[in-house]
Formats: sequence, structure tokens, C-alpha cells
Amino acid sequence: MSRQTKFIPVREHLLKVQPCKHGGLVRKSSQQYGIPESQMLDASASLNPYGTPFDHPYTGLDMDNILHSALKRMGQYPDNRYVEFRKAAAGFIGKGMTAENIIPGNGSSEIIRLVAETVIEKGDIVLIPSPTFSEYEQQCSIFGAEIRYIKQDMLPDVPDEILQDARLLFVCNPNNPTGKMFTRKELEKLIDKCRENDVILFVDEAFIELADPSQTIVDLVQSNDHLFIQRSLTKAFAIPGIRMGFGVASVRIATLLNNARLSWNLGCVAEEVSTVLMNMEGGCYSRYLVESRDMISREREFLMEKLERRGFRPLESTVNYIYVDISDLSMDSVELTERMAAHGVLIRDCSSFQDLGKHHIRIAVRTREENERIVDCIRQVIQEWGREQAILYLERNLEKARDKGSLGSNKECNYYPCHYEGQDCTFCFCPFYPCQDERTEGKWITGSSGNEVWSCLECIVVHEPAVVKKMLSVLTAEGCTQQAIKKVWEQVMEPRLCSSQ
Repeated sequence: MSRQTKFIPVREHLLKVQPCKHGGLVRKSSQQYGIPESQMLDASASLNPYGTPFDHPYTGLDMDNILHSALKRMGQYPDNRYVEFRKAAAGFIGKGMTAENIIPGNGSSEIIRLVAETVIEKGDIVLIPSPTFSEYEQQCSIFGAEIRYIKQDMLPDVPDEILQDARLLFVCNPNNPTGKMFTRKELEKLIDKCRENDVILFVDEAFIELADPSQTIVDLVQSNDHLFIQRSLTKAFAIPGIRMGFGVASVRIATLLNNARLSWNLGCVAEEVSTVLMNMEGGCYSRYLVESRDMISREREFLMEKLERRGFRPLESTVNYIYVDISDLSMDSVELTERMAAHGVLIRDCSSFQDLGKHHIRIAVRTREENERIVDCIRQVIQEWGREQAILYLERNLEKARDKGSLGSNKECNYYPCHYEGQDCTFCFCPFYPCQDERTEGKWITGSSGNEVWSCLECIVVHEPAVVKKMLSVLTAEGCTQQAIKKVWEQVMEPRLCSSQ
């Protein structure tokens, strides 16, 4: 008889913690769909589309030289004080910060983990505005926090009755995934309310260098032990494979967190690379980051316009990604994401964010050429999906028509009436699309990507009851095959179109 384990020797609440599911998407998609990694376009990761500083000769930076310098120290333990890194970080953000305000981190997740483990007791209430970055919940749950979600639109005026029971409040600014950013002035009132209610305010400024760094509130930590700021370098410099970031707090809190953080949490490569990047002249206002923000603004406007013309509902954004409501699209976010990945374009399905369902996606702003590829891929996926739906609807409606005859007005159709009252909707999705025959009143139009696409907007032929009846007589006898559809065109559509000339 086998011995059964009666308990697992870890804290019970950890059994409910889910692992991080993100990262490595390019490799996984490449393997799944048989597309070389070099041909995958990753618009799911919100990185600086301007490229790394090493891509721009005017920065004078050479990655090979930096790595060579870093690897000289490979045989040594890092200096856990990270003096040069902390000085560079303080100079990078400015605002009177010093090295004593800086806590080095191996990316944003480690910074979140550090704050969670140093301030949270089991059962403490953590407030997380929804939707937002999932790592807040992930890391706080590990330490037994009770997670309470509030709506994003409660910010920045969170009521005192909600704050008074909380230990920690997270604010992502600009927010991921919505792209909304609060101004410095808007957050000042929330900072005061949190201090009055003894709540620690964690403000994640991971994307602020790519939006508007003038709105940072890092300097307000100096006299406020209830305020903590997180900054990430991987997004701004487009180097997510080298984990680097830092926290900013009052000297007293920063000292405590530096004492508590994992020893040697930055390796020699991450330390060297991030120190060099932060020491670029101008800091957050270096030529590289100024040009990055200009490019993002320009390309975001271009992509927003193209997405709106596709019937999607993109939300206004301040940063290098766009949050899109696709609830009017018949496809959900999971299917759209998977179909685009099969074509080599990755976007972010937002169903993993809190309580969003399957109606939202996030698309990173990329270069003009890449943005055009994203839009073209959306067009292609929707067109392919439409053809598939045409066959599915045709087969379904033929089955009904065999019993009832034509479906008539079919007011249950999502698109009724697309042309006129009383139309016959047996063929809601035209089996001939794209027929490319202008006698139908269909025509070529310029698509949002600038390419020519076939539009059926003015065609009413397949909704005419007499035409439907003749089409059904052929298809019910011969079945839903490409050969039968071709026969319908020759025997029904051609005579109808010729008679209208």
C-alpha cells in the first residue's frame, strides 16, 4: 500500500499562487507555428521601438566593450553596495536624488517582491486598481496578503473608508495595460491621503521615461516614508534580457530595503550595462530618450488611426502601447491573438488581466514598417476568419433551409438589417467573397494599411429573396463544396448580374 502525503511543508496559501506565464513568447510561438524567430514580430512586449542605445552610433556606446569590461569581474562576487550603479541611478532621475535613495533591483518583479516581503504580514489588505500589472498580486499573494481590487477610475481620489483598512496601494503610472498616466499634481493628493491613513503608496513608473518623465514624483520620497517609487530600465532601453531596475525611497526606507534585499542581486553584466546606460549625458532627457519619445508619439498616432479604421476601439494612450477594446469584433482576444501569432505577429491578449474577459488586447507601438505589418496582419486574419465563417454559416443555414426553405429576414442575425428591411439573411456571410466583380456594386477601396481591399458594402444581391431561392436549390442538392459554389455563381449569379446591365 503506497504511503500518501498528508501535507505539503509550505505555507498553505502558496498552493493557490500561479506561476508567471509571460516571457519567452517569441521562442514558444516560433516553435509552435514553425516560423523562424528572426521573422517573428513581437508587439506583445512593450519595449522602446527606437531600439537600444547601441543601435545609434551617436551614443558612442559599444556593447562588446561593455561586456568585455564586465566579464573581467566574472571571477569575483559583486560589491553588494553597488555604489556606482546607485550613483548613476540617482543622476539618471535627477530631482535631487542621491545614491542613498536608490535600491538596486534585478528587474521590476524583484523590486515588487522586496517591498512585499518587507512590509506585508499575512492577512494585510493590498489594494490593486484593475486592470493593471499582474505581478503586484503575484508577489503580494506569496506573503499572504488579502488582495482587494478597486476600479482604475477610483484613482487618484480613493475614498478614506477604502484606504483606512489597507496596508499597501499600488499605482502603475503610466498604467499597464491601459496607457493612462496621472500627472504629478493629480497624485499629490493621493500621496497625502495615503500617509494620513498609514498606507504605503507604491508608484510604478516603469514606463515613465517613454511617456513624460517630468511627471515623476521621485523627489517626494525625501520626506515621506509612506511613498515608494519603482523604475525599470529594461523597457526604456529595450533590453529585457538583461534584468535591471531600481527603487527610490526616503533614505531611511531605502537603507532598510537595501539591508533586506537579496545579496548580490545584480550580476556583473547587468550592473555594468545599466550603469553605463544611466550615465549617458542628459539622463532621462538624453538625446536617445528624447528621440525615443518623439518617435513613440508619432507612431502611436499612426497606429491609433489605423486601428480605429478597422472598427476596433483603441483607448487614448500616453506611452508605447495601445489598449484596444475588441468587444464589437466577433472574434475574442484569445482567438485573435492566436491567429495573429500563426502569421508571425505577437500581440498581448489581456484576458490574463483582472476581470477583463476576452474583449481586450494590447499592441506595442513599433517602427512604421512594423506597425504597417501589424495592421496588415489584422486585416489578413479578419479576412481569413470571415471566409471560414462564411463556410460555417453556409453549412448551418443550408441545414436549416433544407427543413424550412430560406431563412427570410432572420432578425436574429447580428448584422440584420445590413441593407434593407425584409432582406433574406440565409447568406449573411457571402460564399463568393471576394468575388471582385464590380457588377455586384462591390468595389476596391484603400484599406487602413494603404493596400487595396475588396468591399462588399454596396452589394445586396445575395440578400435578394429570388436569388437566395435559386442558390439554395443548387447548394441543397450538391452540398457546400467549392465546386458547388462555383456552379451557383455560373447558374445564378451570372444571369442575375447580366440582366442588370
